[in-house]
Amino acid sequence: MKDALIIVSGGMDSVTMMYEYQQEIALAVTFDYGSNHAAKEIACARLHCQRLSIPHIVIPLDFMHQYFKSSLLEGSDAIPEGSYDDENMKSTVVPFRNGIMLAIACGIAESNGLRRVMIANHGGDHAIYPDCRPPFIRAMSEAMQQGTYANIEVWAPYTHITKTDIALRGKQLGIDYSETWSCYKGGDHHCGKCGTCMERKEALREAGIEDTTVYEV
Repeated sequence: MKDALIIVSGGMDSVTMMYEYQQEIALAVTFDYGSNHAAKEIACARLHCQRLSIPHIVIPLDFMHQYFKSSLLEGSDAIPEGSYDDENMKSTVVPFRNGIMLAIACGIAESNGLRRVMIANHGGDHAIYPDCRPPFIRAMSEAMQQGTYANIEVWAPYTHITKTDIALRGKQLGIDYSETWSCYKGGDHHCGKCGTCMERKEALREAGIEDTTVYEV
């Protein structure tokens, strides 16, 4: 039964989840909050939704770009380069981003008769992003269940696995990861130097997947 809504960014994680659980997904939602790489991500999300015949909507969240502080919203020069670790990547946190997205997705799910909201947070995000951690996901799911007649819940099956684990699932599913977007700089091609590009390279390498991503370097 298709009773789930998925938040899909167009990146490796949410695209993999959409392919893996496509038989349970009735609707995909992408949020445009004005990040440097929004246009690239949205194009990838749209491509895969069309390929899987999953209805897809894009919701603008312009207020986040206007009022929130994050290097993701300040142009490519603000994005840190180097390893994907907590000190290097903290500037990319968009405050309570997942909470806002999950709340909106919850309302859309209930309005469409759905019961679950899927999000592709994973274990590698926990140190950096507070709204990707298991306690937050549990608390948000409880709040959504308490706040809806349909008892909408968060379904986050990748919470305790790594990005390499996700890439291995994508390998089995035959996903072409060159048709996903990771880079936070949002140029014509992946920069190859920012933390998310480094994490992407590592996950594909460890999963034994040929990396056909076009990098600037």
